[in-house]
Amino acid sequence: MDGAAGAVRDSEILVEGDRIAAVGHRLHATAEAVIDASRMIVMPGLVNMHLHTFQAGFRAVGSEWSAAGYFRHLYGNASTRFTPEDNFLGTYFGALNQLNQGVTTLFDYCHNIRSLEQAERSIDALEESGIRAVFALGRGIEAPERGGERPGARQLPRDWVSSLRRGRLGDDQARVTMALGIAGPHWSDWDTTLANFRLARDFGLISSSHVTRAHAEGQVPDGYDRLAALGLLGPSHNLVHCNRLSVIEIARLVETGASITTTNSNELHDYPGHPATWRVIQAGGLPSTGIDVEAMVSGDFWREMQTALLHARHEALVEARETPPSIPLRSRDALRWATEAGARALGMEGRIGKIAPGAKADIIMLRADDLNLLPVHDPILAVVEQAHSGNVDAVLVDGVLRKSGGALLDDQTLRTQRGRDLQASVARLVREAASTNQWRLQPDQPSSRTMHT
Repeated sequence: MDGAAGAVRDSEILVEGDRIAAVGHRLHATAEAVIDASRMIVMPGLVNMHLHTFQAGFRAVGSEWSAAGYFRHLYGNASTRFTPEDNFLGTYFGALNQLNQGVTTLFDYCHNIRSLEQAERSIDALEESGIRAVFALGRGIEAPERGGERPGARQLPRDWVSSLRRGRLGDDQARVTMALGIAGPHWSDWDTTLANFRLARDFGLISSSHVTRAHAEGQVPDGYDRLAALGLLGPSHNLVHCNRLSVIEIARLVETGASITTTNSNELHDYPGHPATWRVIQAGGLPSTGIDVEAMVSGDFWREMQTALLHARHEALVEARETPPSIPLRSRDALRWATEAGARALGMEGRIGKIAPGAKADIIMLRADDLNLLPVHDPILAVVEQAHSGNVDAVLVDGVLRKSGGALLDDQTLRTQRGRDLQASVARLVREAASTNQWRLQPDQPSSRTMHT
């Protein structure tokens, strides 16, 4: 994905420490260790720009929930009961799953934090997993019996932000760094929104907000325009979804320099309005890609990349109203969304998202002779259109081998024990949530409207 080099065959990559030192043919380097990648497709690690990682223990339970079901059962109930250890376990397994499939950088939007200790344990999990991560600190709401969400409840305490920023997350060059998960004007009042955006500015942090409503339906309908006028909306802010915004509205956001992340599988699952990927492109932006909620959709980032491409391609074809002479969006575009766009949104362009001298050694290798890839005619077409997480043979993050021979190199005995702990954690959370009569695993009931087929 380095524009100067393009795709090359039979080359060598020299890694020194945490960086790529050289890329080319016959480098004649003396190395301490050599990885034989002669039957591999070698590429930059993927960048997942949006995941509520702490929810990993609830995978698939909401596959037949509506968005209202998710807010009622999981985010508005079970999530409010997480202890610091529950956060650790969910985040640990969520991050390991991403690492295992070749995601080397994860934007962890952790919006269930109710104590500094809970944030600390989430960060512990990211650090132990071995993945590169941006921990987005987000304020959690209270349990329904304690009042649920109250006005101003999503305002982040300055002392939490200060403690983390001036402490363990003070180094923006570290493997785990910091951001803020902000509700934004669609989901919070103006005073809360303004306070959180200024908090991000004061501490030099990237922030991210959910844009899942039409502007007119937001708590502050003109909130993003007001933030832009105040100079608080720009390259340091990431907007997630935007699925109910028009091209013109998206263009106004793109013009500020803000980045936009689409989570196509989740948006197709339960949101009205089409995913915004194609509209972001029409507005002159470069969309990045995320998963969002594993309770409702697959956490497979390869599937997400393919879904994003197919949906955007289809929207472009429908808009053309006739068969165009060529496909309007190419496979390389989708690979940019899954690598370069995320790097740019995180302010890490040049450090991650490409294989080039000076970049971080975040590298993944796919077995080119796997049955679903053999024969590889074009590596970009193969990885975007055909690959899945099972093809990932090896993963390096910061030059450290985290997966080899198709298996993670973590402590599997520890993982097994923590897996039992995760199951016990989820069972307890479900019991507590069910005690309020606001929890169920069954699908939401269909509406009473008549269906004509």
